[in-house]
Amino acid sequence: MRFSTLISAALLSVVCATPLEKRATTFNNPILWEDYPDLEVIRVGDVYYYTSSTFAFSPGAPILKSYDLVNWTPVSHSVPVLDFGSQYNLPSSTSRGYVGGIWASSLRYRESTDTFYWLGCIQSAGKSYLYTSSNSGAKANNGEVTNWNWKATATFNKCYYDNGLLIDDDDTIYVAYGNNDINVAQLNKDGTAEVKSQKVYNNGQYIEGSRMYKINGYYYIFVTKPSTDEYVLRSKSPWGPYEQRVLVQGIKGPLSSAGAAHQGGIVGTKDNKWYYIAFLDSYPGGRIPVSAPITWSSDGWPSLVKDSSGGWGLTYPMPVQTSKTVPPPTGTDSFAGTSLSHEWEWNHNPDTSKFKLLGGSGGLQLSTATVTNDFYSARNTLTHRVLGPKSAATFRLDISKLSDGDRTGAALFRDQSAYIGIHREGSTNKLVYRRDGGVVQSAGGYYAGVWNVDAEVRELLV
Repeated sequence: MRFSTLISAALLSVVCATPLEKRATTFNNPILWEDYPDLEVIRVGDVYYYTSSTFAFSPGAPILKSYDLVNWTPVSHSVPVLDFGSQYNLPSSTSRGYVGGIWASSLRYRESTDTFYWLGCIQSAGKSYLYTSSNSGAKANNGEVTNWNWKATATFNKCYYDNGLLIDDDDTIYVAYGNNDINVAQLNKDGTAEVKSQKVYNNGQYIEGSRMYKINGYYYIFVTKPSTDEYVLRSKSPWGPYEQRVLVQGIKGPLSSAGAAHQGGIVGTKDNKWYYIAFLDSYPGGRIPVSAPITWSSDGWPSLVKDSSGGWGLTYPMPVQTSKTVPPPTGTDSFAGTSLSHEWEWNHNPDTSKFKLLGGSGGLQLSTATVTNDFYSARNTLTHRVLGPKSAATFRLDISKLSDGDRTGAALFRDQSAYIGIHREGSTNKLVYRRDGGVVQSAGGYYAGVWNVDAEVRELLV
């Protein structure tokens, strides 16, 4: 049986119930109702950039752009191909990259060389990888990138777990990383090798998610205690000793249906306003970003601005007033042009010989890339994040060239999935659906089992 893809589409239209407002004086949380976890946000000139985890999806480590810290759009991926092992090519049901891949990683910009740096630990490989995008144009264009050209630059034979990069005032590159023990490493001039590393903090609790900053002469490392608290470590030296204060501790989040906000970082505007951006665990929508302003005490400690009940506010003033805008997350994609837009990611690395953009008025053509009965082993499955709190998508599929045994369609693709599609049997096309779930788990995480796509399939139309 052929089951090669979830989307074989000439057009996709996504409609969300809550369109983004432009030039508003306030904003509502969440700032983006999509699954963009383990985030880090930086400012380059007048432009803000956001990086996130993508696990086994390819390309990996998306970059989003904003002018106001509220409205965001995908513009690039730091990791063009997951070159971390054969399992990320999805060769079989017994060799897959689920649960592994790109976890919490870090993004920084080095003005002196006009270069973006991305660093991440791939635990399945036990190594860390550096990707860089040089000659970006951001230095000459007030932060606006004119050329993304991400390349694999270095491999480290150690795991910089949940790392946070810092490029110091003298251009020295530091990395804060670890869990339980928080460590700081210094890299060489171009960031391709480690100079030294040492443990700088341990408070006897499990903490992770390091983000490192230098502000007004102090070094700060923000760390999270999953999945409720955020702590701030501070020192006059990158090597410590570090003091600790609490930024948030189990405070009520802005959504009643989600958990507490945690594991994020801070970013400052040009006029020295500061915001803490974290995420909420919001099943089944994913881990979605929220933002709140922070203030600084006279002795240099940050505090979160809370609502009247002591919780995370649903509404805050807009961080930046600007006439610049980015495209909204809703709209129609006709798959025109020479490449997919950065809102799309494949489940694992795709077989590039089995798809092509048709050009002209648009369209994406997919050929059979896998023959399998296992939904989660179907290569060249193209994915798009679900928009919350409630959304609808319309697909237009050309099924005229399906062969006997082919399967194509669309699914809600997660540990419990629902599926609707076309099954070609002989000369007949059948519209079928399945909605009973298909949970696939193991002690090590999701996606470890098999969902047979022929089991309990219900025929809608012949």
